[in-house]
Amino acid sequence: MRRSRFAAVAAVALTASLALAGCGRDSGGGQDEAKTVAEGKASGEITVWAMGTEGEKLAEFAKEFSVENPDAKVNVTPVPWDAAHQKIASAIAAKQTPDVSMIGTTWQGEFAKTGALDPTPPDLIKKDDFFPGAWDTTIVDDTSYGVPWYVETRGIFYRKDLATAAGFPDGPKTWDDLTAMATKMKANGVREGFHLQPGKTGSWQSVMPFAWSNGAEGVTADKLSFDSPEMTEALAYYQSFFKSGLSAKDLPDGALEPDFVSGKIGAFISGPWHIGLLEEKGGAGFDQKFAVAPMPTKKTGTSFIGGSNLAVFKDAKNRDAGWKFVQWLSKPDVQVKWYQAVKDLPAVQSAWDDSTLSGDPFLKVFGKQLEDAKAPPAIPTWEQIAASFDLEVEKLCKSNVDAATTAKTIQQKATAIGTGS
Repeated sequence: MRRSRFAAVAAVALTASLALAGCGRDSGGGQDEAKTVAEGKASGEITVWAMGTEGEKLAEFAKEFSVENPDAKVNVTPVPWDAAHQKIASAIAAKQTPDVSMIGTTWQGEFAKTGALDPTPPDLIKKDDFFPGAWDTTIVDDTSYGVPWYVETRGIFYRKDLATAAGFPDGPKTWDDLTAMATKMKANGVREGFHLQPGKTGSWQSVMPFAWSNGAEGVTADKLSFDSPEMTEALAYYQSFFKSGLSAKDLPDGALEPDFVSGKIGAFISGPWHIGLLEEKGGAGFDQKFAVAPMPTKKTGTSFIGGSNLAVFKDAKNRDAGWKFVQWLSKPDVQVKWYQAVKDLPAVQSAWDDSTLSGDPFLKVFGKQLEDAKAPPAIPTWEQIAASFDLEVEKLCKSNVDAATTAKTIQQKATAIGTGS
């Protein structure tokens, strides 16, 4: 489950990021000029590091690239997610990087600031091909240092029978709808009308969509504003579900899916990986009992965009071939084939025109949501700021700390950390 994976990775990354500044490379980022890539087919060996399922599947998948580029060979090294951040940091320090590596979107600023990443060549990679929110995760100080490979975003999973009984057969469309639906579900006997993550690692991914939808920024490349009125209102809204008992303050690990299937939970926020988990847990026909709605709107209905990027290193031994491999992985038809192989959602917008994705009613919602989704800016201190944010959100949800106090505390802690600019 990706939330669990993220929690482990974020904890490791936070520890490692505190030491990365002293890794031995000159700091950089944002002061580079992208170089062109030589024309013609790729040649030579291309070393690639990839994590998780991607690391297990990419070598076999890349054989088609070698068919198109017979003088090129892709050597993929699978890297466990919980070791990836330190492995990349160590490779940068020793100037022993691969040609290409997956880069977690929240690591982009940290690694780009070391000066180790090669700016994205605009003659080969076109910005407008990608979802804007995904492309923004590659930007550090106005320069792109990678390419979005795959994406994910969040929506509202809801039980259709319970939502219909609550008067919302098509799910909630606004903040008021979401509160009203959850309230009515609880009145109808549902234990949790709307499950929300009550703090802990990664909870910012559930909170920030409400903040962004209310016009708050929280953080930009050079400014922190977690204590804005818009952020405070969003925090108060998030807290309201716990205050009114519509969301539980504790839920045992592994209880979300069975409790949703049994009807104890009426709705929750999550990403596309939960489609398969629910179908597996609910058994045959359960895919007809739930639906996904876009994030409910306030000023907007903005969600979080995650996923992973691909970056080429300045110390790459085969830089041009590395970029050609990245460009090949970014072709719309290759993105669709990669989705069919490992279920990673395409970062390239036109890939979603393929019936494999556009014909799936669940994926269609996520594809539309990706048009209004964003991530925090790629700043080197984000992992540290996020850890403080998650801690204060847990107090907000479980201890009824005032939302304004929470916003002020987050701002104070984030200010002490800084943006790393």
